[in-house]
Amino acid sequence: MEKIVKTEEEWKAQLTEEEYLIARQAGTERPFTGIYWDTETAGTYRCKCCNAPLFDSDTKFDAGCGWPSFFAPLDEDSVKTREDLSLGMRRLEVLCSRCDAHLGHVFPDGPQPTGLRFCMNSASLSLEELN
Repeated sequence: MEKIVKTEEEWKAQLTEEEYLIARQAGTERPFTGIYWDTETAGTYRCKCCNAPLFDSDTKFDAGCGWPSFFAPLDEDSVKTREDLSLGMRRLEVLCSRCDAHLGHVFPDGPQPTGLRFCMNSASLSLEELN
């Protein structure tokens, strides 16, 4: 996968203010406010910044947390993680492997088969609906 690198000015021109704050500055949308937290539409969730495919709707589940949650990425190379020690706790931040956009965090309290909950921000995603 080709790495996408842009200047901060290029990202600001491409994204809304909220999308930039969340995807490029590791912000978080308020729970139950994003457009995808409760959608059941079939399709592929893509990175808002670079359009890389990240999650399939078949792996989406209602975690009750107010953010779109998935038990697995589309493939293991579509996302990467790094340690996040902000907010006085240890978490694993989830990033788009292609452009390093902040997507959300992953937690070990999801359903089987993975036991993981990829808790994502709607503002970092776009949904390509299945026709």
